[in-house]
Amino acid sequence: MKNKVTIQDIADALGVSRNTVSKAINNSDGLADATREKILQKAFEMGYKQFSYVNTLTRSAAELPGTLRFAGEIALLTTKFLNSSHFSSVMLDKFQREISQMGFTLNTHRVTERNLADKTLPSTFLVERCSAIICIEMFDREYDEMVCGLDVPVLFVDGPPKHEGNSLPADQLYMENIAPVTGFVRHMLEKGQRRIGFVGNYNLCQSFYERYLAFRLVMTLENAEVRDGDIFSTNSAEELNELFRARTSDDLPQVLICANDFVALDVMRILNAKGLRVPDDIKLFGFDDSAESRIVEPNLSTVHIHTQIMAFSAMHLLVSRMKEPSLDYRYVYTETELVYRDSTKLEEAL
Repeated sequence: MKNKVTIQDIADALGVSRNTVSKAINNSDGLADATREKILQKAFEMGYKQFSYVNTLTRSAAELPGTLRFAGEIALLTTKFLNSSHFSSVMLDKFQREISQMGFTLNTHRVTERNLADKTLPSTFLVERCSAIICIEMFDREYDEMVCGLDVPVLFVDGPPKHEGNSLPADQLYMENIAPVTGFVRHMLEKGQRRIGFVGNYNLCQSFYERYLAFRLVMTLENAEVRDGDIFSTNSAEELNELFRARTSDDLPQVLICANDFVALDVMRILNAKGLRVPDDIKLFGFDDSAESRIVEPNLSTVHIHTQIMAFSAMHLLVSRMKEPSLDYRYVYTETELVYRDSTKLEEAL
């Protein structure tokens, strides 16, 4: 039986370092675009595990009858402008390049507040020309259920929280949320940081809820108290500013876990305005590994999302759903990576 292709195999084939190949596959910074493309192409050709099913999908799509070969549109529904700082921007770029080779186009349709309230589709969206739908930043459960009833394959990248025990009738794609937050909280507790809080609206989406759940679970298992005042359940910078205004450094947690990097950056600005320093007075932790997290001072500890594999997973879920509409719904999680930077740096023991 042929051995699995490894990162070292790809490195040896190209005459580059293992670290360089890892950076390309995991979409990390510090690599020229041409080098990244060359490595990804070689990984694809050699059948590396993250790319091995792409040939099968592409071949299967070409063999499908009728409109699927030239199905036209995969519709992206979103409530937000997905700029380059959003975790999905790189994922969507790769997703679009792959599906274009299979005869599809990706068109974005903005779902407005009025659409949400009236349960109407965007005026640009025509269901009759749509082969599949991918939803990002779509967290209104009633609206999402309406989209699921269009009799079109639907994929949600993240989605509304499931804490009430109900899930959408659609395929769902997530990044791994539990493991990195669990690992971070345990590390902080082991280093004597017993007072840890959480910032962010954990009822907004399933990913935020899982990050909050992981934090609460570890604190409970380790018999570490979570004070009610140490949970700031909002994403609004204005509301956070009000909540922090009356708090002194002695009345704040030693560590704040934030629902994502942008909540963490807002908190950092608020703390700086209060004369509190990160990480000396309070340690901050985000999620998403946004570009901003790497350039802010101090650099933000966070969780890196592997957007390449999210793109391939999204393509796999949608294409297989178009081929087999009767499949049971799938909930797929892709790997993430805990990244420590200066915002959670601990003082060296003397």
